Amino acid sequence: MDTVSMAAQKSQMRAVGAHDMSIGARIRTLREQKGFSQGDIERLTGLLRCYTSRVENGHTIPSLETLERFAAALDVPLYRLFYVGEDPPPTSRISARKTLEELAQSEGKEAEEARFLLKLKTLLDQVTESDRQVVLALAKKLASR
Repeated sequence: MDTVSMAAQKSQMRAVGAHDMSIGARIRTLREQKGFSQGDIERLTGLLRCYTSRVENGHTIPSLETLERFAAALDVPLYRLFYVGEDPPPTSRISARKTLEELAQSEGKEAEEARFLLKLKTLLDQVTESDRQVVLALAKKLASR
């Protein structure tokens, strides 16, 4: 890389600022804030320490599944790997969703499904934890067919 392009790249990096850091740098920052070593991340995620180093240094780009593993290990919501601010990012373009109760009051298939889910929720609230585990295991078996 010639001197002119290196100077331009350094200038661009200074202009970008902290809010635009790479995912790898963001993971490193969050890891260090938690006081975790790369070995701690290896134990929590099952990802090799050398892989974490490659991610943090920008030599590899992790998949979404891997990013979810990093977020879980760091005990942060996934968006924190992409966003530097303390508060959740603004979501002005996302429209408000109707609650299940609001959906149940309307007409049509969605309303019918909402009413079913509300009944199911009411019944599950009355079930003991051990019975809830049995129901969950049965549902998983049925879903895998």
